Amino acid sequence: MIKRILLFGLLLQVISLYTPGLSAGQQEGDTKKIVLELKLPKPMFIGTPKNIRTQNLEKITGKKRKPFYVPEGTKNISPGKPVSGSDEEPVIGEMEMLTDGEKSGEEGCFVEFGPGRQYVQVDLKGSFQLYAVLVWHYHTQARVYRDVVVQVSEDPDFATGVRTIFSNDHDNSSGLGIGKDKEYIETNEGRLIDPRGVKGRYIRLYSSGNTSNDMNHYVEIEIYGIPAK
Repeated sequence: MIKRILLFGLLLQVISLYTPGLSAGQQEGDTKKIVLELKLPKPMFIGTPKNIRTQNLEKITGKKRKPFYVPEGTKNISPGKPVSGSDEEPVIGEMEMLTDGEKSGEEGCFVEFGPGRQYVQVDLKGSFQLYAVLVWHYHTQARVYRDVVVQVSEDPDFATGVRTIFSNDHDNSSGLGIGKDKEYIETNEGRLIDPRGVKGRYIRLYSSGNTSNDMNHYVEIEIYGIPAK
């Protein structure tokens, strides 16, 4: 009987480690996990994108994203938070548009930055354990944005304690290290990134042009977390 109990306990541990949406860093005993409820903008284009030439592109399935699980109490902490960046005077739009909740992607609802490596940075005004980052670059047209890298730090200058939570820069062309994530086509779902509970105050998101032109764009950034203990 004791052996059966031990084996059952071991089986439960294995199942919990491989449950979709959870990570080893999120296993906290009795912490309840819930589906992250997301409000998505309407689709701006329909059909399978064609003539997008890029390496390292993830497979297009046409299926909706699977439910994503986060600890109970996780909230969107980005609305109204200040945004700065590598270019404080965007070609189009204003920095505050990136955390204003408007994510339709229509004309006048996105921010455009110049060519080359650019970044935007959100100050959460406090330290949080992060469980989801959702970003829309531009979804009125099928595009792949180059060298998308997302980092977290407690340091506003990102000189120390930097954690990379996403990178599809497969050849280190942005000089931030080689990334193992896939490039992807922008849609109204945005890109959902799993920070796996990493702690930080500042979120920095990089890109370096796209498959349609050399410019960099952002529609909205949503960051989900719980105040750090």
